[in-house]
Amino acid sequence: MIDKLALRAQLRAERDAFAIEASEAILAPEHFIEHLQPGMTVATYVAIGSEADPTQLAAAAAQAGCTLALPFVIGRAEPLRFLAWRMGEPLVDGPFGLRQPQADSPEVAPDVILTPLVGFDARLNRLGQGAAHYDRAFARYPDAWRVGVAWSVQEVPAIPSDIWDVPLNAVITEKGMTWHAEA
Repeated sequence: MIDKLALRAQLRAERDAFAIEASEAILAPEHFIEHLQPGMTVATYVAIGSEADPTQLAAAAAQAGCTLALPFVIGRAEPLRFLAWRMGEPLVDGPFGLRQPQADSPEVAPDVILTPLVGFDARLNRLGQGAAHYDRAFARYPDAWRVGVAWSVQEVPAIPSDIWDVPLNAVITEKGMTWHAEA
């Protein structure tokens, strides 16, 4: 069995090296755009370091008439909340280097959750930062469309999964989109 801690370290190093050289952006694939409906809430994130940047996906969602939200984190043990946000609105510093909306922004329930990844596999299992924030969010919003955003170099043959790990419905990289047939 692959050790998650070691795999995270390896994949972060590969992601860092790739991001330095990457000239490609993560664009909004047709299947992603077709899934969006006016009035949906799309939770996105502000990329940190070498994370794949979902800005073009958020822009496509806003253009489709969706409400945007960003994660709001207090600490490692507390669940993340999704707070309404408009592109260009000021953000505040949060824990772990996050940029997030003001604490008094309205909380919303997402229909789509764009999530940063450390790694993923062809079965759409994901490896996150290890704090389980997104695992708990997926459990809280089980009907939300779970879309990982990553660089293609972050795909590995297999991600070890625990009983609480929830697979993604889709992954978008600079090379395109992979999704389960029902997604």
